[in-house]
Amino acid sequence: MKIDTLKLIFSLVLTGLLISCADNPTPRPYGYFRVDLPPHQYVRYDSAALPYRFDKPVIASIKPVTEKGENYWIDINYSILKASIYCSYIPVRANLFNLLEDSRKIVYKHTVRADGISETPFENPGRKVYGILYQLSGNTASPAQFVLTDSSKHFFRGALYFEQVPNKDSIAPMADYIRKDIIQLMESFEWKNN
Repeated sequence: MKIDTLKLIFSLVLTGLLISCADNPTPRPYGYFRVDLPPHQYVRYDSAALPYRFDKPVIASIKPVTEKGENYWIDINYSILKASIYCSYIPVRANLFNLLEDSRKIVYKHTVRADGISETPFENPGRKVYGILYQLSGNTASPAQFVLTDSSKHFFRGALYFEQVPNKDSIAPMADYIRKDIIQLMESFEWKNN
């Protein structure tokens, strides 16, 4: 019986020492998965069915949109980044102001969640391509949108969306990566029938 009491006392003392020597728990910062982004590479996208052409990122695929009943709409899908640039094309019929204003309103609906919206004008007079790149900061559903037009016949609009809940810290590297692709798209864009 004396041995059992000694074992019990020894076990209690050892347990007490182990518990008292433990470090206080330290909260850890949130971490996000690292995404290794490939270098930017482009190929010319020139479909006979579309009235425009541009440089497409190699890592993205293009899917024509037919279910909305609109001609010339496409989605530029980044499957490895779970993101898409939804692109629409509308022929201009004396409604350019309305098209531009509607696009601006769509962008500024994000002011509820955006920390800021910057507008960068774009023009390539040699190709008759003019537009605006909207860059939205904060936890917005769409971190970048853009419009392109020739001011007389063509209107092209694109909006970047991710297939996840927006968190500016987790999607920031991917949004910056795709934003560079959007700039390349805008700089290489041209109308076929102008």
